[in-house]
Amino acid sequence: MQVEDHPIDYNKFEGTIPKGEYGGGTVMLWDVGWYERDGDDDVETMEGLRSGFEKGNLKIALHGKRLRGSWVLVRTRTGDPEKPQWLLIKHRDAYARSDLDPVVEHITSIKSGRTMDDIAAGRKRASTPTRGAPVKPVTKTRMKSAAKKKGASDTESASVRVVREASKPTTPRRRS
Repeated sequence: MQVEDHPIDYNKFEGTIPKGEYGGGTVMLWDVGWYERDGDDDVETMEGLRSGFEKGNLKIALHGKRLRGSWVLVRTRTGDPEKPQWLLIKHRDAYARSDLDPVVEHITSIKSGRTMDDIAAGRKRASTPTRGAPVKPVTKTRMKSAAKKKGASDTESASVRVVREASKPTTPRRRS
């Protein structure tokens, strides 16, 4: 569901907003990171983002601790036109894994390790052990190191292997 812009300080809030107030309910910080426009044309970044948003087909690359790689936000035509709804769809890339569902795998806050129930109950600490710890970020240094170890002829060919290795969580869980 599309919402109005929020102050940047909201990216640190985790807790419960009382029912009846705007945005009322439990708020969890599920992922952190940054995004960029994902396109292969020569359109300037901000122009490309605006154009994709207006068309309802916004291609982005996510660089989060949990969500990574190429994605598209697609505006649906259902519901109230004053309150657009969007689908987030993963593209097939080096980060794509058909055997895992990140929403099932990562049920805790990236900030506190708490579940939605923990946050709603006002617990300051997680009541259950955290699972699905974030993986190490892929850096140029790690790619070069992997290229040397794996005998790759260049960094690019090793980058796919490093990305695949880095995207595997330490405790894989299969979808039901």
